[in-house]
Amino acid sequence: MITKRIIPCLDVKDGRVVKGVNFLDLADVSSPVKLAKYYSESGADELVFYDITASAEGRALFTDILTEVASTIFIPLTVGGGINTVADFDRVLKCGADKVSVNSGAIRNPELIREAAKVYGDQCVVLSVDVKRVDGEFRVFAKGGREDTGMEAISWIKKCVSMGAGEVVVNSIDTDGVKKGFDIELLDIVTNTVNVPVIASGGAGSKQDFVDLFKAIPTIDAGLAASVFHFGEIKINDLKKELKKNDINVRL
Repeated sequence: MITKRIIPCLDVKDGRVVKGVNFLDLADVSSPVKLAKYYSESGADELVFYDITASAEGRALFTDILTEVASTIFIPLTVGGGINTVADFDRVLKCGADKVSVNSGAIRNPELIREAAKVYGDQCVVLSVDVKRVDGEFRVFAKGGREDTGMEAISWIKKCVSMGAGEVVVNSIDTDGVKKGFDIELLDIVTNTVNVPVIASGGAGSKQDFVDLFKAIPTIDAGLAASVFHFGEIKINDLKKELKKNDINVRL
């Protein structure tokens, strides 16, 4: 049985970790280096680092902080934000990232996925998708959830996986930061559509939300969260013990 992964997410803006609700109203949390070290030592399986305003501001990702984060931790690191070319992949991987997450860059140029997968392998390319319901349809949003692309999300995810994305992070804007549970309906459809690892993001408010996620969708690979971990509402070790108690396989 595959071990379920618990992944904290660092949303970084101007060199600080921030967290918002439904992708808006960002509040300052902490230093990314301090938090990364804490998670690495607290039983997190992986870490995600997003430079959340790089795409919207049309600039490259901050590499100095990223290099410091990567050198501080001993768990796999996925990095995203402002990834628009294969050269961006190269730069981020040289800073110590294990996987590279693409979102707006892939929307602008889907061939980026194919090109990067060819150079670095599918396992290195993570598709991050910000999804919101619009008129009864799952839509793909760009620029940190600020812009409706008009694209239907499930077919977009399917297309990107066929081009070489080896993992998919599904960020539900509808449930993001609300702490009422993961978007089970959306995640269930995605896991039934693609055959690569799927990571659930957006909505975790309690340990029970993770239990519900893994029970409702046994094929989901990981649960990702930010504020509940950052503010100490859920301790990763406690969460894993709770999952184990519910017969969900995790690395303790």
